[in-house]
Parts: sequence; structure tokens; C-alpha cells
Amino acid sequence: MSTPATAAEGTAAESLTSVFVRLKVSLLRNGLRQSAGRRAAYVASMVVALLFAALQFLGLIALRGNAHAAAVGVLLVAVLALGWAVMPLFFPSGDETLDPTRLVMLPLRPAPLIRALLAASLVGIGPLFTLCLAAGAVIAVARGAAALAVGFLAIAFTLLVCVALARAVAAANVRLLTSRKGRDLAVLSGLVVAIGAQFVNFGVQRLGSSGGLAPLEPFADVLRWIPPAAAVDAVDSVSDGAYATALAQLALTAAALAALLYSWQRNLTRLMTSPDGSTLGAAGPTSDGVRGSTGLARLLPFLRADARGGTPSRTATVMERSLRYIWRDPKTKAAWITSLAIGLIVPLFNALQGTGSVYFACFAAGMLGIQMYNQFGQDTSAFWMVAMTISSTRDAYLELCGRALALLVVTLPYATLVTVLTTALLGDWRALPEVLGLSFALLGAMLATGAWSSARFPYSIPQEGYKNVAPGQAGLAWISIFGGMVAAALLCAPVLALTIWLHVAGADAWTWLLLPLGTAYGAGITALGLRLAAPRTAGRLPEILAAVSKG
Repeated sequence: MSTPATAAEGTAAESLTSVFVRLKVSLLRNGLRQSAGRRAAYVASMVVALLFAALQFLGLIALRGNAHAAAVGVLLVAVLALGWAVMPLFFPSGDETLDPTRLVMLPLRPAPLIRALLAASLVGIGPLFTLCLAAGAVIAVARGAAALAVGFLAIAFTLLVCVALARAVAAANVRLLTSRKGRDLAVLSGLVVAIGAQFVNFGVQRLGSSGGLAPLEPFADVLRWIPPAAAVDAVDSVSDGAYATALAQLALTAAALAALLYSWQRNLTRLMTSPDGSTLGAAGPTSDGVRGSTGLARLLPFLRADARGGTPSRTATVMERSLRYIWRDPKTKAAWITSLAIGLIVPLFNALQGTGSVYFACFAAGMLGIQMYNQFGQDTSAFWMVAMTISSTRDAYLELCGRALALLVVTLPYATLVTVLTTALLGDWRALPEVLGLSFALLGAMLATGAWSSARFPYSIPQEGYKNVAPGQAGLAWISIFGGMVAAALLCAPVLALTIWLHVAGADAWTWLLLPLGTAYGAGITALGLRLAAPRTAGRLPEILAAVSKG
């Protein structure tokens, strides 16, 4: 018999749950009222998500009776759970209720708050999409009344585990998500989607070449014991009469759900009761008494001081500043990681598929060479401090040299690594010297044209949002990047012509000469480009500052 206190707690919990559900609906409704653009984006995303969910649902039902239907369902549910796990990290602003610290001033106990937040999490497009996919996976493998009954339990488990997983991850990383590093992760979300699309494309091509779904079975054999995919496979186990296996899979899923809820509650309690130390000064004087001395100078000794004295040279200072931009600025970091990832994925994936060429390795040098374009845009309005230090053509030349050398510190070893890996996968070691020569020549040409383009066509990079070009400057960005890439390709014509001539003439034994010649050509064209860009940079400092300050 329940006591009045227990009944009161139950009533309060139910009331709190209904309040949070209504709050979630109100947040969605009020968010759509902010602007017509946001309303249109939400409706469009909802239509696309529901259409994709319907296609997935119908496709899974069409697999009913197929020998590999369970493998497909298990893999889809596992990928869906992975998406729920990473969603809070890369889209922290997608749901206003993901940050529980906003409720820290309210007199709420952890257990009722967990139930209320879990119920509120079931409102939205994501849960509806998960429900459709889980239902399709269950229908595809359910055979018999017992399997259908277990299927309803599997759908509920799948939905609850996915939602609890997202909440637990968000609660464990809420300090990160509200910091600068969290904003960095949000900027990198597009990169994650792009890389994931490449893996999906690779997997689809492998399935197409194999002519069936049999290659999925080894992966499904492992994932069928990992919740929430285990709950879906439990339906297939019941259909086959393996009741003990199904019971073990359901018990494993229930244990995983309980563990997630327990972890979520512990992190939530810690967040509600511990002070926020994210703004405390963590940096102090180093052992040598110099603040801010990092491993960067120790890693690159030439950044410490020039040969004439104890103060760093201008080139070294510019190099260190540029490398710090790469590491700390979210937009710059996102651009670099995108170039590094795509420059590696394109040649290696084509080589793995047997359709690539060793010359695809030049793609890495091309992707990284793009980073030389619009060098002053990453400074934004702070470029005035750089402009104040440039009083002559030589100052401008040293500024450009420092930025180019900072890029080369990363680009040269990376382009070499990608070329060696691509050559190793294709087994064409004789082509390694000429491909390296072509890569270095292309890189030098892009550095030269990038320096000139940075001075002639600068544009601003907004620090907030996902846009990489300020409004009204898209034309400048197109001219700067694509015009420079075409010019760089033309500048590489002598090395490319020599490569073609050696192959046509049958002088393959002499292609190794392309490595020293391409390297020397790339270094020479870079030096020439920097020399030509320096006077234009020194003479257009006010125009550059005005262009990069619009964001």
C-alpha cells in the first residue's frame, strides 16, 4: 500500500514529465516562429527525414524472407545508434534541452528529472525516424506471434537506448560542448558527414561488386550482441526458436539501458552540484618563468631565435602565429582538417577499389595548397596589427614567407606520406619519384598563386556560423580559389610536359629525374611568386584590411 508521501512523489514526477514534454513542444513551436527561413529549413528537414524514413521502412519490409534481412537490420540499427551517440558532440545547438545546466537553479531531484528529460527527448524528428527504422527492421525478421510480441519490446528498447545514449553523452560532455572546443566540434560536423559519406560509398561499391548482401554477415555476427542492435536480432532469434539467445540479447539491451540511465544520472548530479571551473586560470608560469612557452618552439627549434641574437626573426614569428591559427581558430582548423582528410581519402579509397592511379596522390598537395589562398582573411579585423608592422616591401615579403613556410611544415611531409601510401597500395614503386616531383611542383605553384591571390582578392571569413565567405564577397572567393587553381595548373605545365615526353619517348629509366627537377621547380616558382606578391601586399594594406573586416 502506497504512503501519501510516495503518492505525492509519483504525482510530482508525472506533473514534471508533462511539464517537460510541453516545454519541448513549446521550444519547437517558438523556434519556428523566429523567422520564415528557420521555419522553411525545419519543414524541409522534416520532409526529407520522413521521406528517407519511409523509404527505409519500405525497403526493410521488402527484405522480409531474405536470408540476410537480419544482418541488414542489425547493421542499420547499429549505425543509427552511432549517429545518436555523436549527434550531441557535433550538433550541440540542435536541441535546446541538451544542456541540463540550464536547470541548475530549479529544485529538481535527479530521478524525476531523468524521467522528464527522457520523455521530452521522445518528441522530435529524430525519435520518429528511429521508430520507423526500428519498426521496419523488426517487421523484416519477425515470423510468428511470439516474435511479433518480442518485436514491440525490441522497438521500445531501441528507441529508449538511442535517446538515453544521446543524453548520457551530452551530460558527460556538457562542459566541452559549451566551451570553445565544443564550437570547434560543431564546425567540424560537416567534415564528419563528408568522411562518413565516403565510407558509405565505399561500402555500397563493395556490396555492388560482390553481387549480394553476404559480405554483411561477418559484421552482423559481431554487432548482433551490441545493444540496441541486439534487441532487433532477438526478434530473429525468437523466429528461429532460439529463445535462450533472444532472452540473453534482451537482457543485455536492458542492462545497457540501465547503465546509460545510471551514467546519465551520475553526470547530471555532478553537474548540478559541482562548480564550473572552466573559466579558472589554468595557465601559470612555466618552469623557466616564461608564460606561454609551449611545445611548438621545442618542436621547431628555428622558431626560437635568429642567428644574430636572442629574439625570434620576423619569419619565425609569423610561422608560429600561423601554426597557432591552425590549431586554435575553429574555421582555420576545420579547413585544414577537411583538406587533410579528403586529400588522404580520395587517392587511398580509389587505390583500395582498384580504380585509382598513383597520380591521384597529387590531389593531397592540391588540397593543402588551397590553404595558401586568402591568407589574410583568417586574421579578420585583427589584420590591422599585421598591417602596422609592414612598412616596406621586404616586411611584406617576410610576412608571406613565414605564412608559406608554416604551410610547408605540414604539407611537405603529409603529401610525401600520401604519395608513399598510394604507391604502396598500387605496388607501382617505379612511379614514386615522378609523382613526388609532380606533387612538389604543384604545391609550389599553388603557394605562388596563393600569395598573389591573397593580396589581390582578399575576402572576410565570418567567425560565427557555418559560412566561410562574408555576404557580398562570394565572387571574390571564387576568383581567388578557382582562378588561382587554374593558374597553378598552367604554371605546372613544364613539369607535366616533361613527364609526358619521358613516357612517350620510352625513357622511363630517366623519370627519377622528375623528383629533383620538380622539387627545384616548385621552390623556384614559390620564391618568384612571393617576390611578385610582396610589393602588391605592401601597397594594398588599407584595401586588404577593409576586405577582411566585413565578417
